[in-house]
Amino acid sequence: MTELNLEPSLSNPQPNTNSSKAASADRPQSTWVVFWRKFSHNKFAMSGLVVLVFFVLVAIFARIIAPYDPTFIDLLNANLRAGTGNHLLGTDELGRDIFSRLIFSSRISLQVGFAVAIVAVVIGSIVGAISGYFGGIIDTIFMRIIDVMYSLPTLFINILVLAIFGSKFVYMILILSLTGWMGVARLVRGVFLQLREMQYVEAAKAIGVSNWGIIFRHLLRNASFPIIVNATLMVGSAILSESALSFLGLGIQAPLTSWGVMLSNAQEFMLVDPLQAVYPGLCILIVVLAVNFVGDGIRDAMDPRNKVMISRRRLDKWREDYYKSEI
Repeated sequence: MTELNLEPSLSNPQPNTNSSKAASADRPQSTWVVFWRKFSHNKFAMSGLVVLVFFVLVAIFARIIAPYDPTFIDLLNANLRAGTGNHLLGTDELGRDIFSRLIFSSRISLQVGFAVAIVAVVIGSIVGAISGYFGGIIDTIFMRIIDVMYSLPTLFINILVLAIFGSKFVYMILILSLTGWMGVARLVRGVFLQLREMQYVEAAKAIGVSNWGIIFRHLLRNASFPIIVNATLMVGSAILSESALSFLGLGIQAPLTSWGVMLSNAQEFMLVDPLQAVYPGLCILIVVLAVNFVGDGIRDAMDPRNKVMISRRRLDKWREDYYKSEI
């Protein structure tokens, strides 16, 4: 009689954790993971992102952070110096707290910047996508319209429209968007001229996908990174345009306030208290620089030639593993 071996066999294969780790390490990472790794290694881009997030949070929680009502007038305490009384940055010619007005001005300036960027990107993406995909007479018509728009003086048109229709918040966003979508349209058109020749576009046509489905469901996704880069850069230009129009008296009107309005009000008191113009000017400078740093960081992270920097700790670990394997 043969005895039954009830002991577990030692020859059964056990799961190899090292091989599974190696397989997971060799697995290709997603595009967004690779993008974030490249973006996070850019010190200027991360600094700009931190500054931009800080100003966005300040704008969102302005009512909690601001110590005073930005529209409260106190003529008995007008033109106070910084640090006088309970006013951190002093007061303006009407006795309004400058620090509170700076905080609430961030709302209008950032709203204008992001709203103009979104509207202009939507218009430019649609026009550029249609022009680049269909080509022919449609492309010719759209390109001639863009050439005409580029030939017009943008600042003069903005001033003329706001002088005729009024300086409402909605009108400012519309006119800045309608005079700033052409660059996005040309960018998207150039990308679509390349993408429409790809094999997956031919495959989509072969299985019956409509032209609009190919444009909005397939091609626009592949053109998203250049659009995002252009949108981030447009935020800074929109903030500068709003500040210029408000400085000329055609932008945001009272009781609303923006950094451009504060600059316009401070120009009469440059000899009395020049810091009233320095504060909003610094805010505009810092935000625009931060947005440009973020845009440059996104553009560099999209570049396939840009390699991810290897940390010193990871490099030392690789060297240690290499020397151990040689022994």
